[in-house]
Amino acid sequence: MSITVDTGTKVTLHFSLALEDGELIDSNFDAQPATFTMGDGNLLPGFEAVLKGLKIGDQQQFSISPEHAFGQRNPENIQTLAHDHFENEDLQIGAVYSFQNGDGELPGVIVDVDAEQVRVDFNHPLSGRTIIFRVDIIDISPESLH
Repeated sequence: MSITVDTGTKVTLHFSLALEDGELIDSNFDAQPATFTMGDGNLLPGFEAVLKGLKIGDQQQFSISPEHAFGQRNPENIQTLAHDHFENEDLQIGAVYSFQNGDGELPGVIVDVDAEQVRVDFNHPLSGRTIIFRVDIIDISPESLH
């Protein structure tokens, strides 16, 4: 009986993430495959869910909706900040800045700058986007016994 991808299995795979228009976001098809344990938190649940039941040698492509990928865009995640948060930096629209919050660092993208304030988008850059997730399952092993 061949083992299938399930919670706790160690999975080695090649993968790519792309947008619906074909723009490639990430891929390891031309590099070393990735290995992770299903359920360890390294993959978002929506990406793990489509892998369940796959076998070694399976090559699949999945369309992952925003709700199951990086979430929908939230207008409340766009904040207006005073210029003094930026220490006289030359602010460029589209630039990514790292801000401190209670949990560590939070990246934000500058979306607008005027004389008084700066608008920063803290949504994940891929939020609101459907992701095309392509996989090639190379190896599956049962969960380790430790």
